[in-house]
Amino acid sequence: GVEVGPQPQGVARADVLDKMRRIVKHGLDFVQLFNEGKEFPPCTIEAFKIMEKVDYPRNKNDEITAIIHPKLQDRDWQPLNNGDPLFLTLDGEVIPYQGNCTVYPTFINEAAYYEKKQAFVKTDKIKLSAKLLRCS
Repeated sequence: GVEVGPQPQGVARADVLDKMRRIVKHGLDFVQLFNEGKEFPPCTIEAFKIMEKVDYPRNKNDEITAIIHPKLQDRDWQPLNNGDPLFLTLDGEVIPYQGNCTVYPTFINEAAYYEKKQAFVKTDKIKLSAKLLRCS
């Protein structure tokens, strides 16, 4: 499967559709070249590994008491460091990120995840290595 976004629910965006088409085309090109016997050298790529889901701050009645800080909104895959603004309470108080390492949030403030009690997902940037690949 291929998921490309962010994209609001029920909205068809031309730029997102174009990205999805290009990803699928690259995948099909790879399959064709592999089937033709092309050899692919070893490589390393950056990827993001999910660490944990983070909920919105809530009160004793389970009601959300803060929203995503404007400086975090629309910054999926960007570094979030200790002390950076994370949430903004309805009273205007900034709640900073308190962590012992840099993380890379994603799925920030997506409507589909409100019911799942997820403000965003913390990820860690990692490197994946692939060995030489050829058709045998």
